[in-house]
Amino acid sequence: MRFNRMLLSATLLVVALVLQVTVLARLQLPGATPDLLLLTVLGLALVYGHTSGALIGFTAGLLADLAPPADHAVGRYALVLCVVGYVAGLTKPESGRHRSATLPMLVVAGAALASTLLYAGVGALVGDGAARHVGLGGLLFTATLYDLLLAPFTVPLVMALARRADPDPLGETAGGTGTAGESGYGPLAAGAGALSRGTVGGGRFGKRAGLGRRPARGGWAWAGGGGSGGRGLLGRSLRTRAGRIKGVKRL
Repeated sequence: MRFNRMLLSATLLVVALVLQVTVLARLQLPGATPDLLLLTVLGLALVYGHTSGALIGFTAGLLADLAPPADHAVGRYALVLCVVGYVAGLTKPESGRHRSATLPMLVVAGAALASTLLYAGVGALVGDGAARHVGLGGLLFTATLYDLLLAPFTVPLVMALARRADPDPLGETAGGTGTAGESGYGPLAAGAGALSRGTVGGGRFGKRAGLGRRPARGGWAWAGGGGSGGRGLLGRSLRTRAGRIKGVKRL
């Protein structure tokens, strides 16, 4: 992960955790509690991809496991958010940007259901049956409802901050038309195209380069085009330069 990603992710996770513990946890809403930390992880994973999403999710879950008043085993929520962040990052399109809000909202709904089920399942494995006393069905419904209501105010903001702090030039290029002017190597590609379209031999360079003439049997012949068919020293050097410039775009 780049430094900008790490700094922004750490800042957003700390802010989300503080708000989660000091504000949302004290609302005493029926059923589950709105999970601002989960929404922050989803917003970052949708922009950065599955690998960063898994790392961010694990870090966020570990912070939640250690933050008071946590009453569950350490690592329980870290495992849940790690899996959720990885799966959410898989939905990142190749262009790096979602064209509509439908897919992110579906990811939020699925993550709310999956995180509640995974948290209850891991709790059952370690002997914590609190979900059965509260009612798993009510927790699933309220968790999904609260997260969907909170998501339009948090997920787009997190995604916008993530893109602004660490733009992805490869993703933006892939989402464009693929022309030389839109890519990062536009000037180089344009120069290569100009050289490969025949402006070397017999063109502007061939007619104006007075140093490109060499003696022959019947008089003088152009080294870059015309009589020798573009096989002279000037033509070879310019074609070599064109090939090198083209090679930069393929890196």
